[in-house]
Amino acid sequence: MKPKLYGLIAALVIIVFDQITKAMILQKIETGDIEVTPFFNLVLTWNRGISFGMLNHDLAGPLALSALSVIIAAAFAVWLWRADCKGLAVALGAVIGGALGNVIDRARFGAVVDFLDFHLGAWHWPAFNVADSAICVGIAFVVADGLFFEPKRKGSKGHEKTA
Repeated sequence: MKPKLYGLIAALVIIVFDQITKAMILQKIETGDIEVTPFFNLVLTWNRGISFGMLNHDLAGPLALSALSVIIAAAFAVWLWRADCKGLAVALGAVIGGALGNVIDRARFGAVVDFLDFHLGAWHWPAFNVADSAICVGIAFVVADGLFFEPKRKGSKGHEKTA
């Protein structure tokens, strides 16, 4: 199977899993938070900004953020189309799927459904969702790939390594 197919499958799986988990949260959490562990709750928050609540002040609006997300997803799709490594393709697919999962929310609700709340005592990390997680993990792998794996792949193909 070609690397781009792995990336497309990853994007689709992320979008589906993200939307399913958000639908479950919207059905289950109507009146309050659910404490899962002493450091993790399920909550229902509406994020009008970007990942982890950044820019959550209606500064840009859902349409502008959706347009930006679609442009970024398109750029990553071009990158995915050219990818020759399965791992990189899956990482790019995760970013694309996460971005589009949040675009779907903005189109449906005008905001993104966030529900994963990790905390230490009274300090809470900003709530996030499956799409946000996929974006972060995908970007982390893309960076790691560029720093550690791509130079080795290029070196094995007879290209000169660059510093």
